[in-house]
Amino acid sequence: MSAESTPGPGIPGPGTKAASRRGPRGAGHRAALVTAWTAVGILVLGGTGVGYLYFKLNGNLRTVDINQALGGDRPAKVDNGSENILVLGSDTRAGANKELGGGADDGSARSDTAMIIHVYKGHQKAAVVSVPRDTLIDRPSCTDAKGTTHPAASRVMFNSAYSTGGAACAVKTVESVTGIRMDHYLEVDFSGFRKLIDELGGVEVTTTKAIEDRESHLDLKAGTHKLNGKQALGLVRTRHGVGDGSDLGRIQLQQAFVKALVKQVDQVGVLTSPKKLYDLADTGTKTITTDSDLGSVGSLTGFADGLKSISSKNMRMVTMPVEYDPSNPNRVIVAEAKAKLVWTALKNDRPIPAGATKGTATGQAKGVVTS
Repeated sequence: MSAESTPGPGIPGPGTKAASRRGPRGAGHRAALVTAWTAVGILVLGGTGVGYLYFKLNGNLRTVDINQALGGDRPAKVDNGSENILVLGSDTRAGANKELGGGADDGSARSDTAMIIHVYKGHQKAAVVSVPRDTLIDRPSCTDAKGTTHPAASRVMFNSAYSTGGAACAVKTVESVTGIRMDHYLEVDFSGFRKLIDELGGVEVTTTKAIEDRESHLDLKAGTHKLNGKQALGLVRTRHGVGDGSDLGRIQLQQAFVKALVKQVDQVGVLTSPKKLYDLADTGTKTITTDSDLGSVGSLTGFADGLKSISSKNMRMVTMPVEYDPSNPNRVIVAEAKAKLVWTALKNDRPIPAGATKGTATGQAKGVVTS
């Protein structure tokens, strides 16, 4: 969209204001896909505007040049009309995240969430594969965005890739584990997630069981609830309130919340309120970091436009097939044969076989939250 275009409906014109099973966790790590989907979805709902609005939102975005950092040593791009996007959750301890994360303001950033979104040809359906943070993997050598090379490491936790070498090393590791090239990268911080939920007016979910977790400040009776940002953050980070208290169980809750949020974005009446649309777009673009190919509002809007036809009922959400590590029950390892079924299906733009996740570790929280 050029700066001379006409504003979309409902857009203000120029000059207007818009698994460790028992180990400790920081807050909000499961917010990644939730916020990413909201951020790109908001841009689609009414267009991105022009003039001041366009450049204001454009200036909010942060980017990282994944292609430059990784070079040519990557899986081949599959030209079948599908797309693969890696979404990570970042919990930097600086600024607004210090209170939410509960840790020292040491300036560091961690990623405890990874989701691979596969958008099928035709952009009517998607598969979302969650990668547990505590999966033990062999991390490949990688070069980060600053040009520093980090050596390979064996049997390290999956989320060590990001803390070691940032976005580029995280992408390199995912591509090594899956054999699939990531076409795009989105990173989200969870302080923005809480604000987005509040600006959306909350998200409605139904709990089939009571959830009480003092660590995540969550106390929900069984029934239907309209969650505000703080409650939503508590839900997506809770472990002790449901299931077996594992990271895997929390992933199941987060997947259910994602579907509820996608419905909320579809239904929210932002087109009747230009200010509400601007506030959502402003928060969304401040909350995410993208690969350089998506590093402008125009590019991000075009990308989001390709996702707007994917409803919650057309999203298949699974966890990467894993099993508990025999030598350490507080860690999981990839269930190689079943995981291969998942990666092969996505490479060939086919549905994930139902049997690919049967008999793997789950966390026992499925069905506790519904949309």
